[in-house]
Amino acid sequence: MSKEPNTRLADLFGLTGWSKGELARLVNRQAAVMGHPQLATDTSRVRRWIETGEAPRDPVPKVLAALFTERLGRVVTIEDLGFDRHRRTGRKQAADGLPWPPERTAAVLTEFTGMDLMLNRRGLVGAGAALAAGSALTGAMRDWLHTDPVLAADAPHTDFDGFGTVSQASLDRYEAAPVGSDEVEALEHSVEVFRAWDASRGGGLQRKAVVGQLNEVGGMLAYRHPEHLHRRLWGVAANLAGLAGWMSHDVGLESTAQKYFVIAVHAAREGGDRPRAGEALSRAARQMVHLGRPDDALDLMKLAKSGAGHEALPRTRAMLQTIEAWAQASMGRGQAMRRTLGEAEDLFVSDRGDVEPPSWMQMFDEADLHGMQALAYRTLADHDPSMSGHAQYHAKKALELRAKGRQRSTIFDYISLASACFIANDPEQAERYARLALVSMGETSSKRTWDRLREMYRLTARYSDHSGIKDLRDQIKKSLPSQAKNLSV
Repeated sequence: MSKEPNTRLADLFGLTGWSKGELARLVNRQAAVMGHPQLATDTSRVRRWIETGEAPRDPVPKVLAALFTERLGRVVTIEDLGFDRHRRTGRKQAADGLPWPPERTAAVLTEFTGMDLMLNRRGLVGAGAALAAGSALTGAMRDWLHTDPVLAADAPHTDFDGFGTVSQASLDRYEAAPVGSDEVEALEHSVEVFRAWDASRGGGLQRKAVVGQLNEVGGMLAYRHPEHLHRRLWGVAANLAGLAGWMSHDVGLESTAQKYFVIAVHAAREGGDRPRAGEALSRAARQMVHLGRPDDALDLMKLAKSGAGHEALPRTRAMLQTIEAWAQASMGRGQAMRRTLGEAEDLFVSDRGDVEPPSWMQMFDEADLHGMQALAYRTLADHDPSMSGHAQYHAKKALELRAKGRQRSTIFDYISLASACFIANDPEQAERYARLALVSMGETSSKRTWDRLREMYRLTARYSDHSGIKDLRDQIKKSLPSQAKNLSV
């Protein structure tokens, strides 16, 4: 017993509106449903969990996680409740349980995806927990990311003692069993299918399938495979977690997205793929910029770039630079942004293509480079309208180069182009490109496109007396889903 309050549990308990006695009764009832009818909890025990940090025995943490997940409408894990198994043994933990020990990664991702799937099945939707600040994430993960990953080749198999270090929650959801190279290859292919679907249709329609696949992979990782297969499985887990995070961000599940990005970083590091870990952090940074927190994004980008290591290809480093430039543009730092974009261009053209890029980088091509440049310049144009011409140039180049199947990116290009035209006092061209964006919006499931469309809508206000723009504004209002119709202008 720690004799110190469990502040994480206390904070979440305060959000539920339950009394301690009510929580005790709910624990007993839920435990019986989950196959533990002998469990008996009372008010005094709940008080000790909260006020003295007493750690309940299994299966109570799992029961509590299920109850809090259902009550709050977002994923709540055992670690979120402050019941970190390794903390009980005196192992020091960083803020918010990050980073967790290597042997916990498979268990954490399996537990989190299981709770996410439960939330999906019950149709619960919540605003989610607050995002951790970029500085908090980087502070917790900096030293950990730069140490050598603990891989199977470096550790004796007896460390696992069968499944001794994997949480029972993981094994309850998936019966660990060996897989062969054919199964791993099929999993790798499934990632490509999901990634292509996301690029075309947005994250809403396939997110649950990606989460379910990741849940199964977490169970597979509980089994000790030959080293070459184990690394590939960690790679699949990193790709699926990154994609689950991106899809979650795309539909507005922001705290869930951030947790998946962190899981992707852990999984990539377990597989010894530092560039992949850096890319996962860069997605968390993009999320921060989108949410209006560019300073946090810059914190994350510093870690992403250093964590990616020297083995990152020039194209990967170019991609990282474009995200940093977008964050700088959001803060009105025009000179820094232009310098960073220049570095991105130099890196991109220096990539000779003699090394096949990893699967997770194949989406970043010349069209994406121009698309990110267009977004950065369009963002900077809010501070310096003279930059709108550069935004138009790069958006047009991106549209010329876009491959088929990249529908969401095409919509973003049109919105960037239309917005830049509005800023440049060219409403006729702006209307044209805005309508091209609207034509495709109904075919995607992406809250981010609605967010960008709302930003463009605000730029139309000064032209609201223009007949074409007035009709455009009405069409934008009609095209947005009911939950996205919060238009302030």
